[in-house]
Amino acid sequence: MDVEELFAQISVFCEKTHGSSDYDRDDFFVKGKEPEEFAPLRYLIKKVDGLEGALQLTSNGFIYEACDFITSEVFPSWFEKQFSRKLTQKFVKKITLLQKPDDQLILNSIEQVNKFYETLRTHKILLNGKNLPVQLGEWYVRSIFGLKQKKSTSQRGFDFISNDVRIEVKVSWNDNSSPKGIKIKKTLVDLSDHCIIIYLAKNFMIREICFLDSEFILRKFAGKGHTVFLKDNEVSSYFFSKSTRHLDKVVNSVALLKYASPTLAMKIAEHF
Repeated sequence: MDVEELFAQISVFCEKTHGSSDYDRDDFFVKGKEPEEFAPLRYLIKKVDGLEGALQLTSNGFIYEACDFITSEVFPSWFEKQFSRKLTQKFVKKITLLQKPDDQLILNSIEQVNKFYETLRTHKILLNGKNLPVQLGEWYVRSIFGLKQKKSTSQRGFDFISNDVRIEVKVSWNDNSSPKGIKIKKTLVDLSDHCIIIYLAKNFMIREICFLDSEFILRKFAGKGHTVFLKDNEVSSYFFSKSTRHLDKVVNSVALLKYASPTLAMKIAEHF
């Protein structure tokens, strides 16, 4: 099978619409070289010499991607344009995309990531096996609030201390919070005096900070089970962007403003 011939046939398929065909019912679609080029696998089997099925594509470097796990609107838009019908949520769960990654670009990126990680390790931002967003968020909190860090006696990891008071730090990494809320173990809240929730955007900048008293959390949110869920609408009045209640806890405002997202920085800059 010639991969270049495959890509050429994908381009040919995209040159016209196929609303009168039944290709919209296919479960497998193959991505072409261009961002908005796809073609049904069934069509490609007919057009590309030697192509017999999806397994053959994976042996040539293509990988499976579940369509409903991809947040991009490119494929749904392409699908609607090609077949003159909406890609329903029920049907999207059935679709698998096959695409060939740029291996050299990925390899180069991995090499760069390794260099960046080494820099973060050298500056003692990465200290253990936790993922990058969690450790970066914890480092932000240590910098902004002047917290001490020591090996935990109650869990794997570290405790954060301020004036002999234990602080529980929770990092949320996403552009939007989960509708279920930020999950914190009740035992960790009970062992601390305060909880700091730091919300990182996907670009790793701070999009929000919430400083809460542990007694308040246990009194207001403690229900059944061992986990506390803090939803944005229930704690947003304590967000730094909306309240000055705990801004006095900040010891390094330069770090806060430097690592904050532009939106957050604009909202809190006047207080420093």
